[in-house]
Amino acid sequence: MKALEVINSLESIAPLEYAADWDNVGLLIGSSNWDANNILLTIDLTESVLREAIRNSAQMIVAYHPPIFEPLSSLTDVETKQRIVLESARAGIAVYSPHTALDAAPGGVNDWIVAGLGSGDNRALEASATLPESEQYKLVTFCPADDVDRIRNTLAVSGAGRIGKYELCSFELKGTGTFLAGKGTNPAIGKKGAIEKVDEVRLEMVCPKAALALAVTTIKQFHPYEEPPIEIYKLQARPQRQVGQGRRLVLDQKVSLNELVERIKNRLGVKQVRVALGENAPRRFRSIGLCAGAGGSLREEATQQGCQVFLTGEMRHHDVLAAQDQGCTIILAGHTNTERGYLKVLRKRLRRDLPSATVMISKKDSDPLRVM
Repeated sequence: MKALEVINSLESIAPLEYAADWDNVGLLIGSSNWDANNILLTIDLTESVLREAIRNSAQMIVAYHPPIFEPLSSLTDVETKQRIVLESARAGIAVYSPHTALDAAPGGVNDWIVAGLGSGDNRALEASATLPESEQYKLVTFCPADDVDRIRNTLAVSGAGRIGKYELCSFELKGTGTFLAGKGTNPAIGKKGAIEKVDEVRLEMVCPKAALALAVTTIKQFHPYEEPPIEIYKLQARPQRQVGQGRRLVLDQKVSLNELVERIKNRLGVKQVRVALGENAPRRFRSIGLCAGAGGSLREEATQQGCQVFLTGEMRHHDVLAAQDQGCTIILAGHTNTERGYLKVLRKRLRRDLPSATVMISKKDSDPLRVM
């Protein structure tokens, strides 16, 4: 099995377009053509995890946190992150990071946390706006009805009119076109110097950016008019309710703080969490905001959406105080504690997609902080 097969599986689970724009996701080290029969999953790619991967003959590491985040100005053995990159490449181990794409994806890290808190209405705090590659633009032309089929078919060959698994997708609207042919023209219909009215069809087709130039050339080549009308519209990304950073859960049944904390502990497999009670907090809660890892940037959005509680891994002290002042209770469970439990889910999904692969979870990966 090649790394490309693993990448395709990972990106079907968490498409990279779901990632935050500041993130560094995807294949970070190695080649998609490298062998990847043995896969190791980890939250952090530390040197101890890398040694574990080498001992277990891993050929690919899926590291939730990207080991290359800030740009590297050099690649030597004097600094930990650089050594990890060097040693991974030297050992022929490909490294891939899904990070915030896996947070945002349906069935990803945040949805896994939500599933342990109780039933209710669940949606993204910040809905991601995405657009399929084949639908980046809309291409419009106007032509006589007799020429519609020919133009549509040739545009489809150039890459236009693809929506999902459907091809030759288009829209037609009948109307009347007018024009006045001036000097030096050679109109296909009518005569120079006279206003002509023609029964025309407005033909619309979506088109990917990569095929746009060819599609325009195609219209010019196969359209009967000397000056074919061409309109191009850039389409806006479409927000998806279940895709995006963070989650807002409105429980079917209110829950006490103690019960909510117990559910969080059970879901994350932790013995304790830290709680900052909001001003005038209710005795029972219904609306919960959450974000795995360091979700402080979503705290304000959660408050604005009426969340009475906000759960994340870690948050700045002054953000906690601000949340309290706004009446929002904060629960902090530890950065990687909110992420690591999902690795079992990811292993199950990869094993289902890649039955011939060996998928392991690192035993050396752990929360770097200890309570004493």
